[in-house]
Amino acid sequence: MRADEPATILTVAKTAGVSKTTASDALRGSGRVSEETRARVMEAADALGYVPNGSARHLRRASTGTIGLHVPEVLTRSSYYMSFVFGVVRGAADNDYDVTLITSGRRTPRVDGLVLGDPLGDDPIVAKLMDTGLPTVTCERFTGTGRADGVVRSEHAEMLGRLMDHLRASGATRPALIVAGDMSDWAASVHRGFRDWCTRHGVDPLVRTVPFDCSAGEVHQAARDLLALEPRVDALVCGPAGSATDLLPLLREEGRDLLLASCVDSPAMLQADPPITAIDLRPREAGVRCAELLFDLLRGTSPAGTERIHPIELTLRASTQPS
Repeated sequence: MRADEPATILTVAKTAGVSKTTASDALRGSGRVSEETRARVMEAADALGYVPNGSARHLRRASTGTIGLHVPEVLTRSSYYMSFVFGVVRGAADNDYDVTLITSGRRTPRVDGLVLGDPLGDDPIVAKLMDTGLPTVTCERFTGTGRADGVVRSEHAEMLGRLMDHLRASGATRPALIVAGDMSDWAASVHRGFRDWCTRHGVDPLVRTVPFDCSAGEVHQAARDLLALEPRVDALVCGPAGSATDLLPLLREEGRDLLLASCVDSPAMLQADPPITAIDLRPREAGVRCAELLFDLLRGTSPAGTERIHPIELTLRASTQPS
């Protein structure tokens, strides 16, 4: 830390040799923290000249009437994230709160708490927001350093296994997966679910990774690589949102008749020809659940470290029905 930078809850925690949550509990006088640990944290805070963030200091009084929301900027064009944002806004409105969209980590936002949508482990803004000491809820676990106070997550690996079972029942013997890199917990879970299923069924996993904010061209190239590597591919699962519909023209052009499924549902999947089987992540409901958990943390009705499971669904359509 440079001399001109103010101390944060994370620097206090590192100096005292404890977690961010423990340091926060010690400074607030809450949680199960021993007197010895509390004294060590207080000593570190005094030595560093730590001044608690204004919003964090007034958690119980809900001083700002606003919560902050951050989603990866490169993904805001996705219908999934737009639905998620509307869900957070609805959950905040139900508690008479406003929502501020946070696009920069240059300064501590004036909000009572934070919701981070599908935080990427290498996102510098997320890292800075996690360092503010504000109560934080993430949709899916954060794969970088730091731990959120609350997590709303789904069983993506398990659902991917159910999708693969459906493809197998429809006659697929050589499935392949296009997935975003593992910097998001969601993508890592999808990747793990596919590999676990392949292991259980003695199938060599065929996988191509693309950037989290991949273009249609990058998805096309990943598909071409897979089909060139293994001409017997008869089922293709697409991880990135919208990538399954992007591939339909390519598959027609190459005359490939294979089963096609998406890990993210959207209106485009239903409107495609044929309609595409997809996993419905129920993003609006996920946003509401994230807001609800944050308010439970602010009210003290849920402890730090709470995780809640958000149910998702598999929607079967014509794209995975045998011809």
